[in-house]
Amino acid sequence: MLPAAAVFHFPWEVTSGAVQEGESVRTFGRLVCYQPEESRATLSAQHASKDHRVVIHTVFVEPFNPIIGAQYVVLGEKENTEGDDVMIRARVLNCVDGVNIALLQKAINEQRSFFRERESKQGEAAQAADAT
Repeated sequence: MLPAAAVFHFPWEVTSGAVQEGESVRTFGRLVCYQPEESRATLSAQHASKDHRVVIHTVFVEPFNPIIGAQYVVLGEKENTEGDDVMIRARVLNCVDGVNIALLQKAINEQRSFFRERESKQGEAAQAADAT
């Protein structure tokens, strides 16, 4: 059985608790640290002048050639760890260096807007069908 489709979340949403444990998630960030002996990588992204870090468990995507400082997109499941740390158990970890992050953020926001609009139209259509 395939895991549920992952929704794109910004790193600051992942660390703030907007994503529930076990939920599939897609996010991005700059690789700032890789610890092969622990199968852990750390992605970082800045938002509102604050640095947000997400720890990635890389055991399912190894071996991979880490490029410190490069942009990565990760798909996986969120896990809570000891303390306040947030970890994503990666199923896919792709280097996307060269991607315009501002444009990616805009695309994510546009996609969310589209899905909200579509859901509201489907809700209205369901209510109209129930009324008849």
